[in-house]
Amino acid sequence: MSAPHPPKKQRGRKSSAGRRSTGQLTKTEIRINVYDLLPPSRVSSILWSLGTSLLHSGVVIGDKEYAFGGHDQPGVSGVYWTRPRLEPPGGTFKLEILHGFSYLPVEDIEGIVREVSQKFQGPSYNLLTKNCNHFTSHLCHRLTSRRAPSWLNRAASIGVALPCLVPREWTDLEPPDHDTAAGELLDEDSEEDGHDERAPMMRGNERESPGAEEPRRLLAEEDMSEEEDEEHERRRRKSAALSANRLRRVSFARDTSGRGMPAAERAPPPTIRIN
Repeated sequence: MSAPHPPKKQRGRKSSAGRRSTGQLTKTEIRINVYDLLPPSRVSSILWSLGTSLLHSGVVIGDKEYAFGGHDQPGVSGVYWTRPRLEPPGGTFKLEILHGFSYLPVEDIEGIVREVSQKFQGPSYNLLTKNCNHFTSHLCHRLTSRRAPSWLNRAASIGVALPCLVPREWTDLEPPDHDTAAGELLDEDSEEDGHDERAPMMRGNERESPGAEEPRRLLAEEDMSEEEDEEHERRRRKSAALSANRLRRVSFARDTSGRGMPAAERAPPPTIRIN
């Protein structure tokens, strides 16, 4: 009688996405996009080679790139998002870094992004001590337990140690056709999400029985001229708000130390909302 065969080791089964079934882990790439804010020249090429150029960076998670900039609205985050590799005003895309991976659920990643964004308020921006690269490093550390490469902020570190060496060109980079970075503030994005979530409930409350449709139509005809006047006033107020928004974009251009901020480091200003 032959000896029984030893039992075969059970291998962990893998899902179709290549992940083991012993946990619902999600592997999310955390990337860093780097932009040079100095105008293309021989000097900027040398500074880039030495790792001392003035850089802007953003953290790419999925189809959004998160960055930090300054604005003048108290209590509103300066963190905003754009599509990846959208060059900031006056900036030139240089490279993308695969910084690492996060194994947290998508909901937890979004929660961390919002939590970090509250620590980087728009009015707290400082070109040397609290800039976009400080945000990038902080967010990367929260998501991957590794900070961003130190050379991203080498220029700012030199400026903190030797402020007399900060060249005027670092704070005089605003091109004539731009006044702030493009994108959408994270705080405003969450407000819009909340509005969208409320919309289905509002529509549900508006449902009525068929018998109520006729009186409602008659009332609508009687109030048509009133609604047209209200619409005209709403548009006028919205136009005035947009004009004020544009003025704010141009007027706010300094950090907490009074230094002029490059246009790429100015967050999209909070929108004045008109109901």
